[in-house]
Amino acid sequence: MPIIVEGKYDKITLENVVDTLIITTNGFGIFKDREKCELIRTFAKRNGIIVLTDSDSAGNIIRNHIKNIVADGKIINVYVPQLRGKEKRKPTASKEGYLGVEGLSKEVLENALLKSGITALETQQGAEKITKTDMFEFSLSGTQNATQNRKILLEYLNLPNNLSPNAMLDVLNTILTKEQFEKAVEKCLNHGDKN
Repeated sequence: MPIIVEGKYDKITLENVVDTLIITTNGFGIFKDREKCELIRTFAKRNGIIVLTDSDSAGNIIRNHIKNIVADGKIINVYVPQLRGKEKRKPTASKEGYLGVEGLSKEVLENALLKSGITALETQQGAEKITKTDMFEFSLSGTQNATQNRKILLEYLNLPNNLSPNAMLDVLNTILTKEQFEKAVEKCLNHGDKN
């Protein structure tokens, strides 16, 4: 299940806590990013999403916007405590004086996830992952028709068709097993054999 956070520093901090796809809203950038909204909506309808924003009013506005865009999709809201402080990389504290996700310790974040009923967040442990080599072998990267093939596959999977190959790989490993990926490619790109 992907986790939605506000910014890249939140993502970097959270990568030390969980092994799953982490999507950033780029703060209020989510309000204008139709493709990212569609991606979040797709995840919410398929497997669900986890929303982990800062504990300030801006975080709540972003959280409410995500709730509105996913409509009837599954959302698990994870709330972090309001701890006063300042992130190391910033010269001053935030407007409300609370630490954002990026400033919280691993223990605080793990505890917040546990309180929300999330006990294990790992990408298909033990399952064989889709690799960059697979993307190449199926003509989804590094080949003449790769861009067009990616668009066809993304449309077939009801995903935004402008994902970069790396972003697409992350998304595919979140929503499909390797076997499901191979079947989807064969079906929509008519690959009897790998090209």
